[in-house]
Amino acid sequence: MPIVVEIDVLLAKRKMSVGELADRVGITPANLAVLKNGRAKAVRFSTLAALCEALECQPGDLLRWEDGDDADDGDDADA
Repeated sequence: MPIVVEIDVLLAKRKMSVGELADRVGITPANLAVLKNGRAKAVRFSTLAALCEALECQPGDLLRWEDGDDADDGDDADA
């Protein structure tokens, strides 16, 4: 997936556990793991805002775009 979620990096910088972040944000550790591992199809703005507040960061600190060529799945349905 071309969007990478950098939760691990920010957790390490803040010396915060996944469980603590999940509690602060108000989501389950399982749902946070889905985000963290890049398996989420979408994220609510309210969840993104809560993550930014808990981690004292901006959305751009959490999300990074990677060129789609690196993760080519063979589906060229762009036309």
